[in-house]
Amino acid sequence: MRKARERLRMESDPPDYPAILPELRREIIVIDHDFGIVVEHIQLFKTNRVDSYRAVVDGRVWRERIGWAKILEGVRKSFLRVRAM
Repeated sequence: MRKARERLRMESDPPDYPAILPELRREIIVIDHDFGIVVEHIQLFKTNRVDSYRAVVDGRVWRERIGWAKILEGVRKSFLRVRAM
């Protein structure tokens, strides 16, 4: 079975390699209206790893390498909590 799979792999066309990623991969713009208008602009640039980014917040480097989950955690923690009324 292993040899059959290997033969099938060798006879088929090679897989398409991933596309070349752009330098700026994602942008996040958050507008908070709770205590006046606060705008956060986060740019996520490519790094040598596919699953991490170089994060720039409002023109300043936030982290050289950070994953998507940590980015979302930082966005969540950067805004004040509003108490339930």
